[in-house]
Amino acid sequence: MRAVVLGIGNTILTDEAAGVRAVEALEQGWKLPENVLAIDGGTSGMEMIEELSDLDFLVVLDVLKTGAEPGTVVKIAGDEIPVFFRKKLSPHQIGLPDVLASLELLDTLPREIVVLGVELISLELGMEMTPTVAEKVPVLAAMAAAELEARGYRIEVLTEEAI
Repeated sequence: MRAVVLGIGNTILTDEAAGVRAVEALEQGWKLPENVLAIDGGTSGMEMIEELSDLDFLVVLDVLKTGAEPGTVVKIAGDEIPVFFRKKLSPHQIGLPDVLASLELLDTLPREIVVLGVELISLELGMEMTPTVAEKVPVLAAMAAAELEARGYRIEVLTEEAI
């Protein structure tokens, strides 16, 4: 069983950094088994295709624009995934839908995909996330760990903050 936790986003666009920061928090708070790879996808696109091919499970961490209250943590799975990727949130989302479409064409799409995100407040130029979104970064990391554990991946907690 192979899994990837992919944090995507642009760290110079305030809240857009949440996915990348959540992957960092996951790596700091939990020891992942060898069959789970945590990737800071940044604003990458097609260069991720090899790492995302033939996975059993893909967890995407990102900021979202669903219309929910700002700072709301959202889980998107199953049939909701294609609907989510039809809406462009920011420039990095041009890459991930293309990668997923390519994986589908190659018949190497991950068997299961879950998107965990937080409703954004700002995409303005800046290195600091809004406090509301920043508070949700450890929540996203914990949710990713829980999703992995629920599927049988053996995750070890490294820090008290991770609990």
